[in-house]
Amino acid sequence: MAAFPCVMRDGRWVAACFLSWLGVLLMGAGVASGAEPKADPHGLIIHPLKLEEWHASAPDIEKVLASAAEELWKNFPERTLPAIDVEPQGGPVTNFRRAEDGAYHVQLNTGGTFWSQYAYQFAHEFCHILCNYRQGPRNNKWFEESLCELASIYALRGMARTWQTHPPYPNWKDYSKSLNSYADDLLKQGQLPAGLTLAQWFAQQREELAKDPVQREKNRVVAVALLDLFETAPEHWEAVGYLNQGDTGWARSFAVYLADWEAQCPQRHKAFVRQIAQRLGIKNST
Repeated sequence: MAAFPCVMRDGRWVAACFLSWLGVLLMGAGVASGAEPKADPHGLIIHPLKLEEWHASAPDIEKVLASAAEELWKNFPERTLPAIDVEPQGGPVTNFRRAEDGAYHVQLNTGGTFWSQYAYQFAHEFCHILCNYRQGPRNNKWFEESLCELASIYALRGMARTWQTHPPYPNWKDYSKSLNSYADDLLKQGQLPAGLTLAQWFAQQREELAKDPVQREKNRVVAVALLDLFETAPEHWEAVGYLNQGDTGWARSFAVYLADWEAQCPQRHKAFVRQIAQRLGIKNST
């Protein structure tokens, strides 16, 4: 079924505009089950599962998820990944256990035609995959969570620009405004307190972050404060692919964690990792 673009206002979803009858014909009919996986130009496969639970057409679901992923994935020209199976409910979470064929298993918490919510949640989980998410000590997990929140905002803003000229369907062009509005709301929520730099704020919050890595409001503050680095030099998204590559079986200080990340990165990304460390007030690995 064709989608009605929606935006969030005060926690409620309201219709932004209705697709025309002609638009419904252009998008085509959805399918009830068993969509074939779709691959992007360098091999990314996203496979929605349990289609009856999405309450949207399979082609539309695939296009939104692929669009969100592509804003990040285009910065990984040399990387390949197994397929990503995605369910609409039970999360948002990327499960540690993978399918027998190696596919990643992502669960969202969305459905219907809330495309901005799809993009926000899936970009976050896709970033965990790019970061080589794994089990281990949790004291530095907040940083990965913050990068994934950053990925969501980055993807939404990128999709908003892309859809202005190359939307998945011609009559989805206006939905770029809703994507941008969703991102703007997140940016407003993630502003640093007045008068504080990120380093100062982090010095106050680091113990709480180490105890509980999933504090979305705090993760969002870090994300917004680092967003300009990734938007100015998006090629350095590739650096997150070297996160969690070292020995993660022991609890390291955050400074050592960043130093290990830099050590795993190729030379072209090392200065970028140091920039992030400097923003957070980390000067050395001791």
